[in-house]
Amino acid sequence: MIVSLLYKVARKLLSVPSVLLRAQVAKDAELLVLRHENAVLRRQLAGPVRYEMADRVWFAALSGLIPRRRWREVFPVAPGTLLAWHRRFIAAKWHYTARRRTGRPPTRAAIKTLILRLARENPRWGHRRIQGELARLGHRIAASTVWGVLNAAGIDPAPRRSGPTWREFLTAQAEGVIAADFFHIDTALGRRLYALAFLEHGTRRLHITGVTTTHPTGEWAVQQARNLATDLGMRMESLRFLLRDRDAKYGAAFDAVFKAEELEVILSAPQAPRMNARCERIIGSIRREALDQVLIVGETHARQVLATYQRHYNAHRPHQARHQLPPDAQEQPNAAVHDLDARRVLRTRILGGLINEYRYAA
Repeated sequence: MIVSLLYKVARKLLSVPSVLLRAQVAKDAELLVLRHENAVLRRQLAGPVRYEMADRVWFAALSGLIPRRRWREVFPVAPGTLLAWHRRFIAAKWHYTARRRTGRPPTRAAIKTLILRLARENPRWGHRRIQGELARLGHRIAASTVWGVLNAAGIDPAPRRSGPTWREFLTAQAEGVIAADFFHIDTALGRRLYALAFLEHGTRRLHITGVTTTHPTGEWAVQQARNLATDLGMRMESLRFLLRDRDAKYGAAFDAVFKAEELEVILSAPQAPRMNARCERIIGSIRREALDQVLIVGETHARQVLATYQRHYNAHRPHQARHQLPPDAQEQPNAAVHDLDARRVLRTRILGGLINEYRYAA
């Protein structure tokens, strides 16, 4: 680029005398050529004549001032060589290779993050579906770029990747899932009781249907299922799935109660309590907050404690998944109270003060 610029400047400067003194221009140019040729020869007496870049620029610039028919007599190189130098200098003016980056521009990090987020939140979307969603958001990139980002992250760009995980399935179907699980209670005298708990995933509403002193049978479990269906009433229509483990206490008659209500029974894998994690967690809460803190005397006492805890759990206990609302609450909590001195906080003791509920006085 510098050589091309120097050549262009030299041509412009030499064109000025050609306009003002046309008669003497050619002779003066010939003299300049001969003088420069002599300088070159004196510089290289010991070896072959080699013209440097500055020499080529000078001869090519002077060629515009000398008639072309005299080039062979005046210049020490062939006219073809002179024209080749001229074309090379002019071509360098339009050469942008050094200023142009090859290949596609790199994909921005924010776009890559968005691609991976769409793939993670939509397991069934392929790279072309993600490309379409990005175009709708105003990011127009090629499908091959999306494919490359997914492939580099170790995500299969095919339209059907792995199906939803168990957590994704339960989250998507939470409003229509009710889970069941048995748990035991050890009395103060070492006797073991059994209870059956149901938990609605959507509302987190707890149902403890019964307690028995003997090992629960299939007939007892069926009766508890019927009791639950009666208690739920019209709310059974909003449920779609019953989630339970493979315990032998659940039989075909137990499942038939729910299938009659058009619920699909889903069995968790053997020895996989995490597949029924929400029910396992509520049973843990029952133990930590009530059963482990009270000496259970017998079946009647256990039934009373569990019924009291169930009312507290459904009507008062806040839940993070429901924005700190209890399962039975339909409205948002009261607005923030800034003047605590003007409102009196009352305490209600549950299970003899084992659990406390607080509310403002009316």
